[in-house]
Formats: sequence, C-alpha cells, structure tokens
Amino acid sequence: MVYPAQALLLTGVLLAAAGVLLWPRHGLLPLALRGLRGGQREQIEDALKHLYDCEYRGLVGSMQSIAGALDCGSSQVAKLVERLETMQLVRSEHAGLSLTPQGRSYALRVLRIHRLWETFLAEQTGFAEAEWHLQADRREHVTSAAELQQLVQTTGNPRFDPHGDPIPTERGEVPAQRGQPLSDCKAGDEVTIVHVEDEPEAIYAQLRAQNVRVRQRITVLDKSSARIRIELDGEEQVLAPIVAGNVWVTPAPQGTTMDLGDRLSSLQLGESGTCVGISPVCQGLQRRRLLDLGLVPGTEVSAVLKSPAGDPTAYRIRGAVIALRNDQADLVRVHRAAEPALGLNGGPPTNVSYRSENNDPLPLVAGADVGPGTKASPRVQRGQRKGQV
Repeated sequence: MVYPAQALLLTGVLLAAAGVLLWPRHGLLPLALRGLRGGQREQIEDALKHLYDCEYRGLVGSMQSIAGALDCGSSQVAKLVERLETMQLVRSEHAGLSLTPQGRSYALRVLRIHRLWETFLAEQTGFAEAEWHLQADRREHVTSAAELQQLVQTTGNPRFDPHGDPIPTERGEVPAQRGQPLSDCKAGDEVTIVHVEDEPEAIYAQLRAQNVRVRQRITVLDKSSARIRIELDGEEQVLAPIVAGNVWVTPAPQGTTMDLGDRLSSLQLGESGTCVGISPVCQGLQRRRLLDLGLVPGTEVSAVLKSPAGDPTAYRIRGAVIALRNDQADLVRVHRAAEPALGLNGGPPTNVSYRSENNDPLPLVAGADVGPGTKASPRVQRGQRKGQV
C-alpha cells in the first residue's frame, strides 16, 4: 500500500534531484558539458598556438610536437588534429601540420589576449613574475571581446609584452623576431636584451634567479663551449649555452656606454646622490611606486636616517623623508655627490632608535608612522610628508 505522504515526499525528492542535475546553466549536467566543451576549447586553442609558434620560428609542427606541448597521448592528439581539420583550422601536409588562414587568425587572437594579460599582470597587479605566464594561460581561453577591449585600454595597446614577445595587432600583424640568441655572441660584444623566453619553466626560473630581464645591457666577457661569462648590472654572471640561448639580444647603440652608477643602498649617512634610474629588474607596481616617490633621473636623494638594525633607511627625496628597505634601495641607481647631505632637521644625519613603553627596540625610522604607545626621538617635524613603499 502506497501512502500519499510518502509518495508526495518521494516525488519531491525526485524533482529536486532532477532540478539539481538538469537546471539550465547551473545544473550539474550543463556545468559538466560546459566544462567538457571548455576543456576541448583549451586544447584547440593551445594546439593552434603551438603550431603558430612553430611557424613563427621557422619550424614544422607535427602530431608529436603537439603531444609534447599539450602533454597528451598520441590517440588523443590524433582526435584533436582530426577535429582541427574538420573545422578547417589545420591541414595535414607531407612535411607536417600547417595552419589555414582561419587557423592562423584564431591563433593570433589567442596569442594577443595571452600577451596583453601578461602585460596587465606585470604592470597592474602584485602577481610575481613566475605567475604571469600561468595566469595568462588560464585567462586567455575565457576572455570576452569586451574584456579584451578593456585590456587594450588599460595597458595602452603595447607592442611587446614584459618578456619582449611581440603582441599581435587587432589585424593580426606581428613584428619579426628581433636580434639573435645570446649564445651566438662572441667575447667583447655589448648587447641589449630584447627578449627572455619564458618556456621551459626550469630555464626561465634560472634566468629570473640571475636577474636577467628585458632592456638590460650585457657585456660578453668570455665564451666557451661550456659557459658564457657576462657582465650584467655591474656584476659577473655565468650562463650555460642552453640557458643563454633563451635570451635574445641586439647590439648596443654605438658610442654609448653603460652608466650604472651606485646602488642607492650603498649611500652612507651624510651622503647624497643624483638618481640615474631604476633597474629593469624592478617591474610592475613596485616600479610605479618608486617612480611616484620621485625616483626619476635627475632627482637628488640623501641618506638621512637609519634604523638600529640598518634596514630600512630613510632618504630625503624631493623634500619628503621616505623609508626604503635595502632590497628596494638596491633597485635604484645614483651618482654620488661630493657634498655631504643634511640630516632630517637640517643637522647631521644620525642613527635613530625607536623604543616602546617596554623599552623594546622598534624597527621604525622617521618617515614611518609611529603608532600609539611608542616614544620616538626625534619625531618627524609637523607637516612634513612621510611614507614608506
């Protein structure tokens, strides 16, 4: 015997389950189908990008190269290539795989989105450099036309991304590759970095660790089959040829010399200097903050205060006293001045010790906010600007 209450309850449960499974857009089945389609779209776009990269470098793409780039099995790649051919995006030739005009246009659009995202992440966010490529990879497949237009406006429609890769224009135009690999240079060459390859990740991580960045100037000191010794940012570095091959350079302008100056962090109390510039290693928000503080070529900078531990140091910059950590000051280059600098209040520069009510030392300098319950001497003069990057 079926009880009405039980039948009603069972019907309600079945309807609820059907709703969870089949509800348009938000049900489990529509979500699963969208995820499947999204995964297929990612594979299609990644394969097209790979084939365009092969074409750009003068190489021939193949099913094997796609399998390596996408980390897929041969049977999965065979189905993918068959679908690309059905969509008239790829054609099989005796030498390998090539893009059709439609496939090339599609690949360039995805590449444009990817490199604009990398530019945005580098200049507008706090993402670490190691994350730019991965984040752009995730976003390139889901960026709408409206979001792309917003990216263009926000980044200023740049020609190159932070790694020096050319960004395809809206019409699909791509500048030719510039320069030559650093590994092709000879001893004595003075060159400027125009491109740092961000794949494979293992080599890119080593280049980041050695502070190899676009726009830096290099002098090749010595070269052998086992290593390339260079001068970079005033320091000697050694690169393996396979690593140097991922750095592309152009000859430095004739008649110019590197004028690196000294690191701002090397100024002792009482010393001052004129800002030469900010290292290319410093990018994104940190670079913008230093520029906003007035650290542009020609600005006078003086070391006026140090914390008891020696880090941070307070510098007078355009009338303001700003506390910078040593790793931040390392990024700023200056020419030392012959005349000694004045201290915070016009007197000689001094070390400053801040202590709490418990007489514990606090790592504060003039220019940083002094919180309640602290006693600081000397205090920042009333009305004086103060801040910390």
